[in-house]
Amino acid sequence: MGGGGHGGGLTYKGVTVHTPKTWHTVTGKGLCAVMWFWILYRAKKDGPVVMGWRHPWDGHGDHGHGDHH
Repeated sequence: MGGGGHGGGLTYKGVTVHTPKTWHTVTGKGLCAVMWFWILYRAKKDGPVVMGWRHPWDGHGDHGHGDHH
């Protein structure tokens, strides 16, 4: 198995894990932050429905459909 041998890294039991470049680290942390912001945003919006505390059709108020007599 040839793997380039450039840059530093850590070898354990014959497997070398190379040190990531700075832009990989920064991009990974940025995307991780976006993921957690999205998860927390959706939990704020959908949490009660997912947890079973509220039905999805409850709490929308009157949308002007009129009375169905």
